[in-house]
Amino acid sequence: MAVIPQEEYAQRVERLRALMREQGLQACLVYGDEYRKENLRYVGNYWPLFERGAAIVPLEGEPFIIAAPEGEMFCREMSAWPDVRLLPEFNCVTVPDQIEYPHANYTSLAAINKELQAGTALRRLGIVGLDAIPVPLMQAIERGFDGIEIVDASDLLFRLRMAKSPHEVACLQEAARIADAGYRLMIDQVRPGMTELELAALAYGECTRQGAESIPFCLLTSGERVNTIIGRASRKVIEDGDMIMAAIAVQVEGYVATLNFPFVAGTISEEQKAFIDILVEAEDIALSKIKAGEKQGAVVRAVKDYFREQGVTPYDLYPPMHGCGLAEAESPYPDEHAEALFEAGMTVNTDVSLFGHPHGSNRIEESLLVTEDGYESMSPLVRHLSKTWKEQRIISTAMGG
Repeated sequence: MAVIPQEEYAQRVERLRALMREQGLQACLVYGDEYRKENLRYVGNYWPLFERGAAIVPLEGEPFIIAAPEGEMFCREMSAWPDVRLLPEFNCVTVPDQIEYPHANYTSLAAINKELQAGTALRRLGIVGLDAIPVPLMQAIERGFDGIEIVDASDLLFRLRMAKSPHEVACLQEAARIADAGYRLMIDQVRPGMTELELAALAYGECTRQGAESIPFCLLTSGERVNTIIGRASRKVIEDGDMIMAAIAVQVEGYVATLNFPFVAGTISEEQKAFIDILVEAEDIALSKIKAGEKQGAVVRAVKDYFREQGVTPYDLYPPMHGCGLAEAESPYPDEHAEALFEAGMTVNTDVSLFGHPHGSNRIEESLLVTEDGYESMSPLVRHLSKTWKEQRIISTAMGG
């Protein structure tokens, strides 16, 4: 079973503390909620539901988690740290009403400030997730830490999250395995006459059955709807010859792997085949540039150069690669001028795409582990589909394997 062990959370905190010392920070508040969970999950393994949360990491002593009353027991079930504090400012995020929780044992930000001051004089507080904190909550934090310099420390977590441990890679690999299973079922069972929602339901059900913690999204459009770039499945009936764009993201222990490979319901046209040919070749070009020590911008330039040769640049809307991990898209996200180098242990997604082309819109996406020698794909299905396509130019229920 893919999990992040407790000792790894302790190691993460120690690495964070080393960066905090470099920045002159005596404590760090790591914010998270249902939608921006990544940093809080990285430090404390808490993913709030309905409410907000945070981890407080002091330079000395064990971190603790801030939660809200309704989710307290859920927090205690998940959290990497046993000390859980409740704050009214972290209550349910979707209503303006003051909700009464008669059994809640609240603390306050001022009390937390006083406690931190008793350990090490608190002069600078780093906050991770400033871009996601609502204004009223930020104002409450400023009042609670009156007289303390508050600085944006989000970069510290982005740096820590860039390279993945073997346990993190294992979680991504398990997420990719599950995504493969759901995607294969869609390819095997797509039929003209079913709706997009019916097709997406196959993937949702199979991925849940296989053990997905969550399915952050299953983008699914067909026919003319593929031109929406991203889009939720609708009640649209899939017709014979409709191109399908289906991108599925699966989450395991917080880690998200994504895959997408073009397929067609029923009869595929020669024009659609030629369009998919371009994406398959561009994916191969991207993969050939991924290796520890190589510049990340080289991937982007190589794909853009190929698209230029094929006359499809007007349909190339964004860079063909981004990082993956606790977010479906995270750093690095290079452009063609990026000088940063790939490092062994990084995890990235190709996202080779064309949108608005006369013969379709689609992408190829797979999660990859960067190695000293190149890369390892986490998605055997995408590699199989690519190989099958190049050999036979078909994706059908008779693929096998």
